[in-house]
Amino acid sequence: MLDRTPLVLLPGLLCDARLWREQVLDLHDVADTLVADLTLDDSVAAMAQRVLAAAPERFALGGLSMGGYVAFEILRQAPERVTRLALFATSAAPDSPERAEQRRRAMAALSVGRFLGVTQQMMPQLLHPSRLTEPLAGEVKAMAGRVGGEAFLRQQRAILGRPDSRPGLADIKVPTLVAVGDADRLTPPAESQAIHNGITGSTLHILADCGHLPAMERPAETNELLRAWLAEA
Repeated sequence: MLDRTPLVLLPGLLCDARLWREQVLDLHDVADTLVADLTLDDSVAAMAQRVLAAAPERFALGGLSMGGYVAFEILRQAPERVTRLALFATSAAPDSPERAEQRRRAMAALSVGRFLGVTQQMMPQLLHPSRLTEPLAGEVKAMAGRVGGEAFLRQQRAILGRPDSRPGLADIKVPTLVAVGDADRLTPPAESQAIHNGITGSTLHILADCGHLPAMERPAETNELLRAWLAEA
C-alpha cells in the first residue's frame, strides 16, 4: 500500500470542515487530510502559526478564498514545509478600497445587530445561479451559522489586515494548482489568472458553471484536480 500524502486544507470565510468534506472522503486513499480551523484568530499570521503548529512536518497545502490568504502566509513563514500548493477561488492582491469598505460595513452592522450569517441576498455571490434553490444553499447557510458572528469578526479583521502576496508569487517553486469557478463574483477568474501568471509552472483550471465554492459546487471535478495534483512529480 502506498504511503498517503499529508494534506492540509484551509477553509474560507464563514466556512468550516464541511467545505472540504467531499475531498476528505474521496482522497482518503491517497491523502492523510487535516482541515484546519481558521475561526480562532484575527490575523492571517496567527492563523498560519496555528496551522503550522498542528500540521505534519511537511505537507501539501490547499486553500479556498480566505484559506488562500492563509496559504500565502504559511509560505512566508515556513516555505520549506510545503511540498505542493492548491489555490481555489482566491487572490494574491489585497482588497480594493471598495471591497474593504464593504467588509467594514458588514462588521459595523454586526456590532449593532444580531449575526445573520449568509442571507439569501448574499447567496448569489457564493453559488452559481443554477444552485440557488438547491439543498446546497441550505448547507452553506448552516455552515456560516456554525462559524458564528464572533468568528466572522475575527476573520474579517484578518482579511483586512493581510499583506499583499503578489511580490512573493515568483518565489513559489512547488507544484501549484490554481482553480476558480467561471462565475465567481467574489474572486473573479482574473484574480486566479494573475496568480497563475506569477507562479512559474503552475496550472490554471476554470470550473464551468461554478461560483465561489468549487469544493462544494463541483466536488467531483475538484476531487479529480486534487488527485492529479497530488500525483504530480
